[in-house]
Amino acid sequence: MPGPGDLREGPIVIVGASLAGLRAAEALRERGFTGSLTVVGDEPHPPYDRPPLSKQVLLGMSAADTTGLPMRRDPDADWRLGVRATGLDPVGRQVLLADGESLPYDRLLIATGTRARPWPRPEQAALDGVFTLRTRDDAGCLAERLAAGPRRVLVIGAGFTGSEIASACRERGIEVTVAERGTAPLVGALGGTLARFAAGLQRAHGVDLRCGVTVTALCGNDGGRFTGADLSDGSHIDADVCVIAMGAVRNVEWLADSGLAAGPHGVACDAGCRAFDMYGIVTDDVFVAGDVSRFPHPLFDYQMLSLEHWGNAVAQAEVAAHNMISSGPPRRPHLAVPVFWSSQFGVNIKSVGVPTYSDQVVIAQGSLSERRLVAVYGYRGRITAAVTVNMAKWLEYYQGLIEAAAPFPPAPGAADGHPLVTEFALPSDVPDPRGLSHGPTVALTGHLPDRRLTVVRAAG
Repeated sequence: MPGPGDLREGPIVIVGASLAGLRAAEALRERGFTGSLTVVGDEPHPPYDRPPLSKQVLLGMSAADTTGLPMRRDPDADWRLGVRATGLDPVGRQVLLADGESLPYDRLLIATGTRARPWPRPEQAALDGVFTLRTRDDAGCLAERLAAGPRRVLVIGAGFTGSEIASACRERGIEVTVAERGTAPLVGALGGTLARFAAGLQRAHGVDLRCGVTVTALCGNDGGRFTGADLSDGSHIDADVCVIAMGAVRNVEWLADSGLAAGPHGVACDAGCRAFDMYGIVTDDVFVAGDVSRFPHPLFDYQMLSLEHWGNAVAQAEVAAHNMISSGPPRRPHLAVPVFWSSQFGVNIKSVGVPTYSDQVVIAQGSLSERRLVAVYGYRGRITAAVTVNMAKWLEYYQGLIEAAAPFPPAPGAADGHPLVTEFALPSDVPDPRGLSHGPTVALTGHLPDRRLTVVRAAG
């Protein structure tokens, strides 16, 4: 382990040529790191921006290959693109690559993010016309198919990605069916009240929304082309294109024998982005950032959060980079309040805080009928989140209330002088994510690192 005097030297390896990986590499150089820096990515492309993939790219407004992330500065890194990390030797401090090479490191940043959850039956997933949407290549292929004008698109999963795909289809004039096992779109992220609003919004835009059902089989013709799907209620959907939007899988398999606390919810770390080992002991040479991380947040009772948020990846990368070349008191925590946004069906939805960390909700401003509103969420008497629909200017105000642990519900007229729209708080109605077709973009996972612990008793 390098001493305090040489933290700005020695090799650093970043696994994940992602938004978090790029911003961390830049931040390391900005903070004076002079050692060798290697960035490993399993895709052949330099880091690119993912939010446009389900928005501008699917609408044909941008090509998938124009979504590259601008560099704030040249990180002077050795880019190993198109090669997968297959293992980690924490004792020898080496990252193992699929091409047989191993990369030594003094410090390691894990920023491997997520991948799209696949359809569970590979032979059905292989049908021509069945897509997932996560990578630049995924978006390019799907956009090309949508531009060809399919008769109907089936979207499985009504989370943010599935809803944005459905919105793009309707904007292109394509008939679309959305199948969701839960009670409504976005219910896993926003709870029942706003989910019912989202359902009405989709149906008002002509979406054939099927909730409370699952897809039991994807069907194809003799030529291997997707033709439709069977649903659990006995119905059948004829469609030319199917998009699987069932959430994300965190890329942690390569860490299986590393001894780190890596599992389905990501790699557990402390608030300074230092990874835990499987016994819950913090490491000093392995750091985590972005969608693959799982970290405690004091505003949410130190629950371990897994976030799939653009802003979180940027903020956490900055903290991880700072702490990788700092020691002791100069290290700082990642305390940013989660912020998320989505554009779909003509509305802009923005969220601050963690809506799923709630038991009640009030409509504090605007109205559901006008499609302009602020929903404020609370847990045990304090404000934990706010969601705006076409009222984003108020987001900063409610972020301040969250950071101050302000009492819930907010006082009438606290923001704009108007009384609360809903006089009484409603249950936020956050469902068990196991009952949804889509995965939530925020997961409260609890502090549960893997425990592969063997008790050895001395003889005698």
